[in-house]
Amino acid sequence: MEGLSSATRSANLAQMAQEQVDVLVVGGGVTGAGSALDAAARGYRVALVERADFASGTSSKSTKLVHGGIRYLPQFDFALVREALVERGLLMRNAPYLVAPLGFVLPLYADAKRPLGIPFVPPRRIGLGLMLMAGLFMYDTMSGRLGIRRFRPINVKQTRRIAPCLNSNGLKQSFVYYDAQTDDSRLTTTLIRTAALHGALIANYAEVTAFRMDGDHVAGATICDHVSGREYQVNARYIINAGGVFAERIASLTGREAPISVEPAKGVHITVPRETLKIGEDAIVLPETEDGRLLFLVPWGARVTIGTTDTEGGDIEHPLAASEDVEYLLRHVNRYMSCKLTRSDIISVWAGYRPLVKAKHAATSSKLSRTHAVVDGPAGMVSIIGGKLTTYRRMAQDVVDRIDKLDGSRSVHVTERLPLTGTMGWPQAKAEAQRRGIALGLASDIMKRLDLYGANQLALLDIAESEPQLATRIVADLPYIFAEVVYACRYEMALTLDDVLARRTRILLEDWAQGVDAAPAVARLMAAELDWDDAERGRQVQRYLDVVEEQQTEIKD
Repeated sequence: MEGLSSATRSANLAQMAQEQVDVLVVGGGVTGAGSALDAAARGYRVALVERADFASGTSSKSTKLVHGGIRYLPQFDFALVREALVERGLLMRNAPYLVAPLGFVLPLYADAKRPLGIPFVPPRRIGLGLMLMAGLFMYDTMSGRLGIRRFRPINVKQTRRIAPCLNSNGLKQSFVYYDAQTDDSRLTTTLIRTAALHGALIANYAEVTAFRMDGDHVAGATICDHVSGREYQVNARYIINAGGVFAERIASLTGREAPISVEPAKGVHITVPRETLKIGEDAIVLPETEDGRLLFLVPWGARVTIGTTDTEGGDIEHPLAASEDVEYLLRHVNRYMSCKLTRSDIISVWAGYRPLVKAKHAATSSKLSRTHAVVDGPAGMVSIIGGKLTTYRRMAQDVVDRIDKLDGSRSVHVTERLPLTGTMGWPQAKAEAQRRGIALGLASDIMKRLDLYGANQLALLDIAESEPQLATRIVADLPYIFAEVVYACRYEMALTLDDVLARRTRILLEDWAQGVDAAPAVARLMAAELDWDDAERGRQVQRYLDVVEEQQTEIKD
């Protein structure tokens, strides 16, 4: 199995500068990774550069759902919902180990006015219950043969059994419907690796600082390697701008007026212990907020993720949760749940920006388009903006279709049935992994975690078997083992401590200590893999402590 090591990264940058690539993808989030895979799978010579780490922006800060977007039904945005439901099904087929079905409990209360953002009060003879049933029936129907399970209504007693902490005062009934869940940063890394297997040249911590113009045509880019400090000149026939909230800034590096407009919308999440909220295997939908949104309480191992907000403003370079964002989430959780939360229950807070397609006269970010847009200009550059995690593959397909059109090629949509790395041989690998895991004494939660690597977990188990310490937990109550640190350096281009603790694992989000206690041991392993001296190892630990301190301030503010 070919890995993405630091040595591979250096070789990739050198190779980019030595040849003309067909397509240079700028941005290593889920959209950029998907675009690189789609273009490479169609036979283009592809390079991808990311100025920080893969998924270090929006793509690691989502609610981690692969879903149709049920709240868009009352907005009559049926095309968006249908597209997302189809993409949900395709991803579950192409990466079954990485995307899991998840039930959602949607409660209906006697004092409900407009749950899910229903834009009007239905006639009394119809009622909200029938309207929600009709909407959920439509939701299931639009997924077609790629559906999961049909929704079902449940009574108050059944609701109490599966969601015991949900406030039952005024509860009339509930509905259980189905979507899916993934690890967003691991999905992005998996796409990156799959693109590399199809020949794409990949490098993180490599920033486009300028574009080379040939008249009015973009002909290449200057890339700064933030590890070595070297600059590389890369010639490219086409540029895909997949910079997310930075797409407008990237387009302006051509020296021409940017033809795109992105409106960042901030979303904030909090993580709390699962035992505090007594949540079972199903997520809970908080159907109505004071500003017409809905919130999700999503089980995530031993934790629960709660989100998200939707506000404007802030520094897109350093997304931070404001005190009022945290209070907003706590207030609405405590409105619907009998288990009351305080700030002392919060393990972590994180914020990210959604790159919305800007619309004129939109009063709030919730009114802006969640659809995506493919925008030409300057000549040779195509930008892909908007969208969401679930629809990354369709976004990538659309932007590469545009490249095909510019290139005079016939579009063939190969990624609809293209398995991601780790899928081929997955059932057999899972059985072998179970046997080897038992021999290593790995607990069931660790084995469930390793399943997120698919068949590639066998290489990870090779590492775990090489030294007893590598099969032990990084944090006592979390399912991550030290072998994942070594694996991330050898196979996933992890170059910094926070690459491992924040994205290759989710220790930053899930650990009460945010990985501070584990940081020195993780740094020692990474130092051996990446040839860090003592000074660099110390710098890496201090940099990580700074990240944690910023997050702790958000919790205590």
